[in-house]
Amino acid sequence: MLGAIIGDVVGSVYEFNIIKTKDFPLFRDDCFFTDDTVMTCAVAEAIMKGGKPDDFIDEMKRLGRLYPDAGYGGRFGAWVFSDDRAPYNSYGNGSAMRVSPCGWMNEGGYEAAKLSAAVTHDHPEGIKGALATFEAISLARAGFRDDPAACKKTIRKQIEEKYGYDLSKTLDEIRPTYEFNETCQDTVPQALIAFLESTDFEDAIRNAISLGGDSDTLAAITGSVAEAAYGIPDPIANAALSYLDERLYDVVKRWYAYRAKWEHDHEFGVLIERTLRRDENRTETE
Repeated sequence: MLGAIIGDVVGSVYEFNIIKTKDFPLFRDDCFFTDDTVMTCAVAEAIMKGGKPDDFIDEMKRLGRLYPDAGYGGRFGAWVFSDDRAPYNSYGNGSAMRVSPCGWMNEGGYEAAKLSAAVTHDHPEGIKGALATFEAISLARAGFRDDPAACKKTIRKQIEEKYGYDLSKTLDEIRPTYEFNETCQDTVPQALIAFLESTDFEDAIRNAISLGGDSDTLAAITGSVAEAAYGIPDPIANAALSYLDERLYDVVKRWYAYRAKWEHDHEFGVLIERTLRRDENRTETE
C-alpha cells in the first residue's frame, strides 16, 4: 500500500510536467498526494470493514467526498459525488492504481481485487488491469526474496499469458513515444515493465516516472509491486508519510497493523515502529 502512495506522491508534480529522465529529486517541497492515494486508502478501509461490494462503494464515496480536489477523472468524480452506486463501464487506470491492498491478503485477495475494480471499472479492461497488478504483487510477495531473477521471469510470463499484456519492450523503446494515457491497457504494461527493469525500490519509481505520461498513476502501480519485491527503505517511507494528513496517515497505520494480525513479518513491525516514531516526534514538536 505504501509503495503505491510513494509513487503517487513522487509522481504528482510530473503528471502535467512530464520528464523523460530518471535524474530528478525524488521528493520535492511541492509534491502532494492525489486521488491515487485517497482511493488506495479507500480500498484498504473497505477490506478492513469486510470487503463486501458495498464496503468498497461506501469507502470510495466517503473518502472521495472528503478530498474533493484530489484530482479525480471526470466520470469517477461524478460517481463519487452522486447518489448513483452502479458502475459505469470504465477501463481507466484508476482500478489498477488503487488495488494494492488486495495483493497483501492471504485469503480472498483475487476476489477483493476484482470487486475493488468492478464497483466502478466494470469494463473487462478495467478489471483486467486491476487483476494483473494484483497478481504481480502476489507473485512478488511469494518468490522475489528467494530468487529475484526467476520471480521477475515468472511475473513477465504469467502476466503476458494470462492477461495478454505485451511486456517485451524495454523502457528505452517505450520512452521516446509514450504519451499521457489514462487507460489500463496503456498504463499497466508500462508500469510493470518499469518494475521488471528495476534494481531496487527507488529505481522502480524513477523508471516509471521517466516514461512520462500519467506519472503519478504509473509510479503508484509500479511502486505497489516494488514494495512487495524489495520492501521500502526507511528514508523513503518516512518522507512519503510526511506528505499525508492525519486522516490518511491513520488509515495507513491501521492497515499495516491489520496486516500484522495475520502475518508475522519483520517488515510489518518495522513499519508500525516507524509510524509510531512519527507519532512520538509529532508529540515532541507540538
